[in-house]
Amino acid sequence: MFVSQLLPSAFIVILMIGLIIIENHMIKKHELHLKKIVMILVFLGSFIVFIGSVLLLLWIWDFDFQSYISSQFSNFVIFIEESVGKLLSTVMILFVAQLILRISKIALMKIGTKEGPLQRRKKTISRVFRSTTKYLVWTITILAILAVWGMNVVPALAGLGILGLVIGLGAQKFINDLISGFFIIFEQHFNVGDRIEVQGFKGDVIDIGLKTTKIRNWKGEVKILANGEINNLINYSKEASTAIVDFGIAYRENIQQVIDLLNTAFLTMKKDFPQIIEDPTVAGVMDLSNSSINMRVIAKTFNEQHYAVERGIRKFIKEVLDENNIEIPFPQIVVNTPKQ
Repeated sequence: MFVSQLLPSAFIVILMIGLIIIENHMIKKHELHLKKIVMILVFLGSFIVFIGSVLLLLWIWDFDFQSYISSQFSNFVIFIEESVGKLLSTVMILFVAQLILRISKIALMKIGTKEGPLQRRKKTISRVFRSTTKYLVWTITILAILAVWGMNVVPALAGLGILGLVIGLGAQKFINDLISGFFIIFEQHFNVGDRIEVQGFKGDVIDIGLKTTKIRNWKGEVKILANGEINNLINYSKEASTAIVDFGIAYRENIQQVIDLLNTAFLTMKKDFPQIIEDPTVAGVMDLSNSSINMRVIAKTFNEQHYAVERGIRKFIKEVLDENNIEIPFPQIVVNTPKQ
């Protein structure tokens, strides 16, 4: 009797292992060419064959499957009847947790996207609070569910405290990053959207967390810095930027005439460059060089918007000076050849 049961069982098991090996080999070989629906049908067919093989093995070994299902169903019904209150409480706790998370997410997203003078600051704080709220709500939810099902959560809380102490002693750098992140956020060293320079890397802040900060430069490269490593920081977004352009005129030109001419012409420049806060003005003579009188033009712009303004000012100066026949000198070499 035992042999008559063992041989078919071994055959079924070997057949199943062979089918699994063949299936994995075929799928890996043709994975890129198979459609998703075909792969789903293959997996579904394998599952049906597996269930059928298990049922066949149980039948070979005279397993009373019907009695087993009936007993398990009875036990399940009893469990449900005894635990209906706990199940309802668990569902309610999960529902309330999800509701709190959704409300906080909507509220914080609305705050973060609301336009205003402190929009970057609000966006930064909202992201940090969303992350903190998520972890806090889920921690309380898990502890509440454990308490509903009869577990004593007081030792769990004590264990979390001891675990936190152990982690704190062994992860001083991690704690340092968290503390640095806290002060960066609440002392407003920089916000999401600010342009900063750290360790020679200049770019826009795209994300701030309590642990790390992400910066993306103009080439699209993203640098992730631990907050504890952010030293010698330059924030270019705190104040307005200044566009500075130097140019030279010939010594024979009238300096005051050039200054008055450019200052008048600069009044029309703001309509083409809305990023200008204060109209460009000639600051005066900066240097008396060998071949030119060097002068400087300055203009206030929105932070980090001065690059395009500087290019525009250079073009504007060249056009105005050319229109008024004012010479812009350049180095020249005069070679005198002796007469033959």
